[in-house]
Amino acid sequence: MATALELTVGERTVRLSNPDKLYFPERGYTKLDVARYFMAVGDGAVRALRDRPTTLERHPDGVTGESFYQKRAPKNLPEWIPTGRISFPSGRHADEICPTETAAVVWAANLGCLTFHPWPVRRTDTEHPDELRIDLDPQPGTDYLDAVRAAAELRQLLDELGMRGWPKTSGGRGLHVLVPIEPRWTFTQVRRAAIAVARELERRMPDRVTSAWWKEQRGEKVFVDYNQTARDRTVASAYSIRPFPHAPVSAPLRWDELRDARPHDFDLTSMRTRFSELGDVHADLDQHAYLLDAALELAARDERDHGLSDLPYPPEHPKAAGEPARVQPSRARRPRQ
Repeated sequence: MATALELTVGERTVRLSNPDKLYFPERGYTKLDVARYFMAVGDGAVRALRDRPTTLERHPDGVTGESFYQKRAPKNLPEWIPTGRISFPSGRHADEICPTETAAVVWAANLGCLTFHPWPVRRTDTEHPDELRIDLDPQPGTDYLDAVRAAAELRQLLDELGMRGWPKTSGGRGLHVLVPIEPRWTFTQVRRAAIAVARELERRMPDRVTSAWWKEQRGEKVFVDYNQTARDRTVASAYSIRPFPHAPVSAPLRWDELRDARPHDFDLTSMRTRFSELGDVHADLDQHAYLLDAALELAARDERDHGLSDLPYPPEHPKAAGEPARVQPSRARRPRQ
């Protein structure tokens, strides 16, 4: 059993320790299989991560062992991997890795990183997102095809708002739709636009879609998780491997593929084949940048005409001005009669 290998990745040499370590026992995939996968899809993986401060979801003993999220760049970070300084909701900050080449992705894979969680910003401007990320999350009683139906309506809505989205599987049951935007709005403004999109989608599909933050209010619908646009909230990047026994990956898709695709279709092996045949089907995403003006006007109309303002933030965020009570409705105190 090899104790270490040296892999040539572009112009770099990356050391891979314990290459035979089993990462996915059900499928027999090793650390070396993971590294070779990221080498095979490297152009697409880096396109999704390039210059983005990135949290590493590490599984050093494979998917059956313990895992953790590493936000700060490891101390043994090679000098050729840049970092970006991000600020958390608490006001504290951290320097996170910002991959710019496939070798950086493989280097992280050697640490047991399977899933990469990039911020929606670039290291040159970490206060203004350049992606609006819309997370369609099927709730219990719904499935991937319910997310597909919501995505079809979302596509039409985005078109009306002067934007285009690029869909991908989450690696679980849901879908992410990524909308490249000009980096001129704050996290708060981008989140406000996401809330407006969620509410409008809910109005158009009231029996299928919900923007309700509290699980007890969602029902059997697809939840549009607007809080994935809050500061320090991220989604798994395209081509990331998710830590489930069958080694699924977050798969970029074309719109015409959504209905016939299934999340289980895309795993560590099949994505390598797909990438060799089609390349990165989201390769043109970064060639576009849309304006949020129409979405923010929709948010303004919601507040002006319907009295709809903010929605609850995630629990780790400080209380925001104008935010409603962060208490489950069933636990909220009722006024005395």
